[in-house]
Amino acid sequence: MIFSRLGGVAALVLVVSACASSPPPSRSPQAAPSSPPATSAASPSVTAAPGDVMTSDNVKLVANLPREAPLDGDMDLNSDLAFQGDYAFVGNFGGFTVYDISNPTSPKRVSTVACESQQNDVSVYGDLLFLSVDEPRSDETCQSKPLSADGGQGGRPWEGIRVFDISDKTAPKYVSSVATDCGSHTHTMVPGKDPDTLYIYVSSPGSAGPESDSPTCPSPHELIQIVEVPVKDPKQAKVVASPNIFPEGQGEGSFAAGCHDITAFPEKNLAAAACFGDGVLLDITDPVQPKVLQQVKDRENFEIWHSATFNNDATKVVFGDELGGGGMPTCDARTPATKGANAIYDIVDGKLERRGYFKMPREQTSKENCVAHNGSLIPVKGKDIMVQSWYQGGVSIWDFTNSDAPKEIGFFERGPEPQDGVIAGSWSAYYYNGYIYSSDMLRGLDVIEITDPLTDPAKSVRMTDFNVQTQKVY
Repeated sequence: MIFSRLGGVAALVLVVSACASSPPPSRSPQAAPSSPPATSAASPSVTAAPGDVMTSDNVKLVANLPREAPLDGDMDLNSDLAFQGDYAFVGNFGGFTVYDISNPTSPKRVSTVACESQQNDVSVYGDLLFLSVDEPRSDETCQSKPLSADGGQGGRPWEGIRVFDISDKTAPKYVSSVATDCGSHTHTMVPGKDPDTLYIYVSSPGSAGPESDSPTCPSPHELIQIVEVPVKDPKQAKVVASPNIFPEGQGEGSFAAGCHDITAFPEKNLAAAACFGDGVLLDITDPVQPKVLQQVKDRENFEIWHSATFNNDATKVVFGDELGGGGMPTCDARTPATKGANAIYDIVDGKLERRGYFKMPREQTSKENCVAHNGSLIPVKGKDIMVQSWYQGGVSIWDFTNSDAPKEIGFFERGPEPQDGVIAGSWSAYYYNGYIYSSDMLRGLDVIEITDPLTDPAKSVRMTDFNVQTQKVY
């Protein structure tokens, strides 16, 4: 989600520019003129009442944990998810929460850390947890206050990465921080060849308009930053490189400079960067010196290249477009099937070639913010299947084994939030050890199960951890 760097949630930037056994209803293919195939709604779906759950026949909600104090205020939106062993870590604009998911049908809260900032995307590595801070704060601690980028409230502006010790899940401890230019909207972990060294790729939007003189965000910002973390001494973490991954520039029509999200696949020495205006394929054989293999554009359909997902053998990349920054109803009847959607690219001879598009196929109301957002693979051998969040569009499970003709095979969603114009819905939806976990911004943590011959083989795959932006071979 893209927020104003100064205004918080209230100042959300709205930029206008094989088959399932029980297929979901109201689905039919529709392609925009002169575009590759896309899946989208052809007619309005039956809409659930506010807050009511609606699913395909092969999907059910098995648990929900509402947000709890102190992370249940109006501004305390749930954000991203990470997993380690029997624990789930849920980011929140007010901090993060640790849940015990040893019994997925009855998860339990273990601890909560209050540490306010935008947007607190979370990842875990061993005994360390990292939070992305994407707004100027009065200092790097959890006691800091929001600060205008010019330091107008006094103090020195700080934003970047916070580091916590989670060796005791019942009592995480703040350890240190690393300041980065323009903060950290999202971040990606890349393990070094030395297991005691971890690299973090920091993605952040560049300065634009009246913020161009921000002391935390010098312009232009067509780069990423790489933080080196000595795992045994994280207080020594520091920025070691700031590569420019846009050799051709981002050009006219870009929402902003820099990248929104980078997904690394270390076992394949590849990374895919979803940036504000472009998609970039990278060689990360040397994690401190990523090399650009290709830069692709889709000005006709994509506005904000939001995220990327490789298939398991790294022969495809799914790029998502967060049209409108996450606050607009782009799954309505007026928005084409190729906008606010996913594009599937095959990697052929080391180059990205665009194939089909996929969009969540149930038409949403004009009051529901809905657009492609965070998702992950469901590990089924020989198939390319994803689960993905769509804000108030809910959670979609879809098959892109045929890159030219992706199709939905299951879904979960709630009826529109009763308050008009509220930003809500599923921020992240990931598969982990037999279940789908969805971080709903207002409703809390949902645990969802799909039972279907196409996806059932995934239940035999066991993961010891999961961070969506650091893919591993299943």
